Amino acid sequence: MPVYKYDVTMTCSGCSGAVTRVLTKLEGVKNFDVSLETQKVTVESDSLSEQEILEKIQKTGKAAKVAA
Repeated sequence: MPVYKYDVTMTCSGCSGAVTRVLTKLEGVKNFDVSLETQKVTVESDSLSEQEILEKIQKTGKAAKVAA
């Protein structure tokens, strides 16, 4: 199953909570990890593209990009 990694600017637990809520509701996400400490988000999905997930994260208002 593909694992996608993102760099997401999160400054507080509210920020990471917003990203967590979006990923929890997103159909097709099998597993995810949101780390406020490292400002990284990892998502496992076999039905969503890297870009679709990125767009959902960006809709929270956080600056996000695919991790290099």
